[in-house]
Amino acid sequence: MVQEPVRAAGGVLWRPAGDSIEICVVHRPYLGDWSLPKGKLDGGEHPLAAAAREVLEETGLRGEPQLRLPEVAYTMPNGVPKTVDFWLMRAEDGPGVPPVDPTEVDAVEFLSPVDAIARLTYPDDRRLVEHVAALPPVTAVTALVRHAHAGKRSEFDGNDNLRPIDEKGRGEAETLGLVVSLINPRRLFAATPLRCKQTLEPLSARVGLPIVTDSAFAEPVDTDEVPAKVKVGAARLLELRDGDRAVASSQGKVIPGMLALLEDAPDPEPYKTPKGTGWILTWSGERLLGLSRI
Repeated sequence: MVQEPVRAAGGVLWRPAGDSIEICVVHRPYLGDWSLPKGKLDGGEHPLAAAAREVLEETGLRGEPQLRLPEVAYTMPNGVPKTVDFWLMRAEDGPGVPPVDPTEVDAVEFLSPVDAIARLTYPDDRRLVEHVAALPPVTAVTALVRHAHAGKRSEFDGNDNLRPIDEKGRGEAETLGLVVSLINPRRLFAATPLRCKQTLEPLSARVGLPIVTDSAFAEPVDTDEVPAKVKVGAARLLELRDGDRAVASSQGKVIPGMLALLEDAPDPEPYKTPKGTGWILTWSGERLLGLSRI
């Protein structure tokens, strides 16, 4: 019988240091090691929410997720497999608070990448810091989500733009509101259908921002017009890259094409996005550094 892996999440937390960066490492007294902040998911917790929670609990600092990093997988001493989702996170400015449990973490230090690599106990952690140190600077982060579930089009009597999200969709919208709020957005945009706006309402309530309707992210009525609308949506995402952090709620027929166009990929199939999920787009100047599924 194949045993399900234990799931965990964590962050490579960094802050500016002159012309370079510093990486946060933590000392765990019960293991006597130096590690990156990480920990197990709490039940059905979203991995990104777990990563942010563990970073806060172990370092006393909030981290703004910027980019999903390579997953770490290993077998624990008891023979159980474990996977850890890691995210690049920028430490918010401020003094922070003490770690939640000093028996788990009794020292928190920010070190240069070279010193962090020398201090960390585990090769996987060291490889992650090497990976981060080689990245160009992150200059912008945008979230793109597909609207949550809204029943079946065929069963809705009326203007399809007025079809609301359903009970399942409300749960998805709440989860997205929690997860996407972690990037600390400053602007919220929704395609014209009601379900796109409703998907962002829990997020809007969390961050205290209005939702602006933006037809650039809406599907066209005529499917023959999808390629042209994809170009409009991709151009709008490029515009959002150059301003404050933004979130856009869009639709399933245009999201794959927009992302494929931004990555100059010939096939939109890998970018298909289930309802109630989305992506974090990470930019370094004009370069799309990464697309991270959420």
